[in-house]
Amino acid sequence: MELAYIPSPSRGVVELGPIPLRGYAFCIIAGVFLAVWLGNKRWIARGGRPGTVADIAVWAVPFGLVGGRLYHVITDYQLYFSEGENWVNAFKIWEGGLGIWGAIAMGGLGAWIGCRRRGIPLPAWADALAPGIALAQAVGRWGNWFNQELYGRATDLPWALKITSSDDGRIPGTYHPMFLYESLWCIGVALLVIWADRRFKLGHGRAFALYVAAYCVGRFWIEYMRIDEAHEFLGLRLNNWTAMVVFVLAVIYFVLSAKRRPGREEVVEPGAPDGSEDDTDASGKETEAEPKEEPKESKEESKELKSSASSASSASSDTKDEAESAKKT
Repeated sequence: MELAYIPSPSRGVVELGPIPLRGYAFCIIAGVFLAVWLGNKRWIARGGRPGTVADIAVWAVPFGLVGGRLYHVITDYQLYFSEGENWVNAFKIWEGGLGIWGAIAMGGLGAWIGCRRRGIPLPAWADALAPGIALAQAVGRWGNWFNQELYGRATDLPWALKITSSDDGRIPGTYHPMFLYESLWCIGVALLVIWADRRFKLGHGRAFALYVAAYCVGRFWIEYMRIDEAHEFLGLRLNNWTAMVVFVLAVIYFVLSAKRRPGREEVVEPGAPDGSEDDTDASGKETEAEPKEEPKESKEESKELKSSASSASSASSDTKDEAESAKKT
């Protein structure tokens, strides 16, 4: 008998009249807003313009959703295209099923398009957004709680997740809450990136690479604990292999970037005001320095000095005239 457990919601959707409010979709949307908010603050701190992160997110988010869904459908095609399944369900994104690997890959493509249109470097934008993406994943994972999915082996631990219904034929009971584990791990990744970025001044995409590498470490052991049906290769789930490959690539990029381009970008968005008092306008063009008005006291002192100099000059002239008159006499 379980003494304590995490209850599952009885339903994952709330009907607001004719509009269904789905918990999974709400978590995804809330995560996106959180990522954009934090990314905007970090972008401004790096010298960028307010709103640039949101403008590029308009490109990155739709691409990311499509990529995440494509990865899920391709790697779990049997859920939609096997005998007895309805392929139309592949488009029902609100029922769950987004692959982070496809979301990051396609989202990166959309971000590249947005950055190119704005004339800013993609690595700098990715660095600003990196911890926000991790927090967005932390929030988005709670959508799996609403759908009663993403759980591991059976357990009687106090933080076990109680499942009351299951689409995969699993017997109702208490299981490891893998969605909770990944959510907490993502929060830790966000804090790690923020700390490392402040401590070491990461630039040129290295903060983003750190986020990717750290996330892959957690994703590997989380996948290892899952027991739902998945494609395997050499005894490991497909996502385990993906996590290992992506981890290695992220570490290689981090090391090579640090050697080739140490330090951080001095300018992340051309023409953005950096708060310093220089002779440039908002567009980045040089402006003529306006003459500074001298203080009133300085002007009066200047007049007195000029008057004293004039008196001294007159006295010197009178002395010369007297000396010449004395010589003549």
